[in-house]
Amino acid sequence: MGAPFPVTPFPVTSLLWPPLLSPIFKGSRLFYCPLSCPHLFCHPISHHHPPRGDKGSPLSVPCVTLLPHLFCHPSPVTLSVVTSFSCPPSDITLPCPQNLKDVLATMIPKEQAKIKSFRQQHGNTAIGQITVDMVYGGMRGMKGLIYETSVLDPDEGIRFRGYSIPECQKKLPKAAGGEEPLPEGLFWLLVTGEIPTQEQATWLSREWAKRAALPSHVVTMLDNFPTNLHPMSQLSAAVTALNSESKFARAYAEGIHRAKYWEFVYEDAMDLIAKLPCVAAKIYRNLYREGSGIGAIDPNLDWSHNFTNMLGYTDPQFIELMRLYLTIHSDHEGGNVSAHTSHLVGSALSDPYLAFAAAMNGLAGPLHGLANQEVLLWLTDLQKELGKDVSDEKLRDFIWNTLNSGRVVPGYGHAVLRKTDPRYTCQREFALKHLPKDPLFKLVAQLYKIVPNVLLEQGKAKNPWPNVDAHSGVLLQYYGMKEMNYYTVLFGVSRALGVLSQLIWSRALGFPLERPKSMSTKGLMQLVGYKSG
Repeated sequence: MGAPFPVTPFPVTSLLWPPLLSPIFKGSRLFYCPLSCPHLFCHPISHHHPPRGDKGSPLSVPCVTLLPHLFCHPSPVTLSVVTSFSCPPSDITLPCPQNLKDVLATMIPKEQAKIKSFRQQHGNTAIGQITVDMVYGGMRGMKGLIYETSVLDPDEGIRFRGYSIPECQKKLPKAAGGEEPLPEGLFWLLVTGEIPTQEQATWLSREWAKRAALPSHVVTMLDNFPTNLHPMSQLSAAVTALNSESKFARAYAEGIHRAKYWEFVYEDAMDLIAKLPCVAAKIYRNLYREGSGIGAIDPNLDWSHNFTNMLGYTDPQFIELMRLYLTIHSDHEGGNVSAHTSHLVGSALSDPYLAFAAAMNGLAGPLHGLANQEVLLWLTDLQKELGKDVSDEKLRDFIWNTLNSGRVVPGYGHAVLRKTDPRYTCQREFALKHLPKDPLFKLVAQLYKIVPNVLLEQGKAKNPWPNVDAHSGVLLQYYGMKEMNYYTVLFGVSRALGVLSQLIWSRALGFPLERPKSMSTKGLMQLVGYKSG
C-alpha cells in the first residue's frame, strides 16, 4: 500500500490529540500527506517531486487512515507512519518553501555590508551635475534617489529587478491553466531580486488570504461615505484608517531597536497588500453595485482571482487580464509621484499605511494615475464627433485639432521613455489575442499607426510613442468595467506591490529622513552669477 507523493514530517503532539495518539505512534516517524488534507498544512509544496531514497528511486510510504473526527476537518485524513528508512530522514524530507521574511533576514545583512563598503570607498564620488533647468523642470533627470526594485530605461522600458516585462511574463509563476504572471510572483521578485518558485507564489497567495480581513471601523467608514466622494479619496481615507492596525507604529511606540524596523514594516506591508483588494472591492460595490457584499476570500485562489471575484467579475479572461494589469502597473522606478511620495513620507518613519495613503493622493492627480481615464474620455469625444468607423485622414485632422487647441493627445509621451512603453505592448498583445474585433481596440490600434507621426511632425514631443494609459482603459471597458472613475483604484492596488517592497528595503538599509536643500529664485540667480537687466 504505497503513496508515491511527497510527505512532510510534523510533530505528533502539535496536530494530534496527544492522550489518544501519542502512545500509538511512540517511537515512530510520522508523516502527513498534504494531498489528503491541505487545510492542515501551512506551506504548500510541489506534488511533482516525490522524495527519493538513497539510490535515487522514489520512496513509497505506507499509509494508515486515522479517525477524521480527531481533526477539525470534514474529510478523512491520511497519515503515514514510517518506522525505518534506507537513508537518513533528513535526506528524504522535502523542505517547505521559505517564508519571505526568512529569506529577507538572510539577504539584508549582506546588502547592508555591501552598501557600507561601497559608501566607504565612493561616498564623495560625484555622480552628475545639476542644472538650472533641472531645478525648475521637476528635477527631471536628476539622480537623487536610491530605489532598488525597478529601473526605467528610456529605450527598453521598465525592468523589475533586471527583468523586462516579456521576461517576467515568461519566467514568473502562473495560475493553473493561466498564461499571465501572478502578481504574487512579481512581489517576491521585487522584494528579493529572485524569481520565485510556484510554491513560493502559492505561499504568498495563502498568506495574503489569511491577512485580508478588514477591521469593522474601516468597513463602517466605507459604508458611510457619500456616493459623490471620488473612489480614490475613499481609498486614501480607508488606508489611513487602517493605520490602527499598524504593527510598526505599535512597535516603534514601544521603543524597538532601529535594526528591527524592517521586520515590522514587512508585516504592515504584507497586511496592507492583503487588505487592499477588500477595500477596493468594497468601494466598487458601494458606488456601482448598490452596496452588495463582496463575499469571502477563498484561500485556495490567488490574489487577483479573489479580487475579481469580490468585484463581481467571473470571466476567466478578465481574471487573466487582472493578473497582467496588477503586475505591469506595480512599479515604475522611484521618481514618479506615487513612488517618491511613499519614500518621502516613509523616511519620516510614518508607518506603511500612512506612507501608502499619501502615495495614493499623488496617484489621484490627473498628471499621474488619472491619465487612463482621460484617454477614454478623449476616445469617447472622438467617436461622438467622427463616428465609430473613422478614416485615417479624418483621424489625423482630429489629432491636429487637439494639438492646435493647446491640448495633448492623452496616452502618448512619457517623462522618461523614448520608445513605445512595453506595458502598452503587452496589453496590445492581450487585446490582439482576446478581443481583436472590438471597435474601441481597433480605434486604439489605428491611433497607434497615426499619432506618433503627427507628433513627430509637430516637433514638440520628445517621445511620440504610446504609454501604458493608452490601452488599459479599453481592456477594462471590453470586459464590462465601464466606471472610469474607478480605474485609478486598480492602479493603486497594483502600485502597492512596488512601493511597499521598496519601503521594506528603505528601513532595512537604514535610509535617513529625506531633506533636500531648497533655494529661492533670487538665491539661485546669485549662485550662478545672473544679473537681470
